[in-house]
Amino acid sequence: MSAPETVRIALIHALEESVLPARKAFAESWPEAFCFDVLDTSLAIDLAHAGQLEPSMMTRFETLARYCLSHDGRAGKTQAILFTCSAFGPAIDALKASLPVPVLRPNEAAFDEALEHGDRIALLVTYGPSLDALRHELLAMGRARGRTISVVPILAEGALAALKAGDGERHDLLATQACRGLGAVDALVLGQFSLARAAAAVQTVVSVPVLTTPGCAIRSLRALLQSSAVCGSL
Repeated sequence: MSAPETVRIALIHALEESVLPARKAFAESWPEAFCFDVLDTSLAIDLAHAGQLEPSMMTRFETLARYCLSHDGRAGKTQAILFTCSAFGPAIDALKASLPVPVLRPNEAAFDEALEHGDRIALLVTYGPSLDALRHELLAMGRARGRTISVVPILAEGALAALKAGDGERHDLLATQACRGLGAVDALVLGQFSLARAAAAVQTVVSVPVLTTPGCAIRSLRALLQSSAVCGSL
């Protein structure tokens, strides 16, 4: 009996702080998957400088995605692409229809799960340029379901700078402090892969489910690819 085919997934990052949380989440939740990382830290820097997504950035995202599909590796062909930076939703959506494999926005699965909990959702980020884009993305997903939802945006000031400086404990503390006194919501989404490390600490100060982007993305990708495999065998 032959061994089952290994699933090969490309992870595309714009922040180096997203790499380890993604690897950790896959190691814990889907160790059988073979994941590889593609990192372009200039994207986040350029977005912060420009203040908006520019056409050249959209082109760079397509280049990165097609690179991931351009060659086979020890685990076969790339079967899915997961982007991990939350500020580039429109660029990722532009790829969905043009690529032959599933492409997942970093927050897509977490927002899906949050909407299962209710209509009032808190959203925590540490990267300021992500906040408006993610809020609009979540509101749009609610409207697509015929629902009017409300989003409580939270920015943990200084947390990302602490993490970049190597102070993970301060990052987690600032993320937790930002969520203290959170009002009545149905779920809290940690809106960046780099925030996943703070999930346990944040959960101690809120009484609603705390959803991490890598955890939710893995559950969604696994279900999606397993469903595709079943359909392909019929």
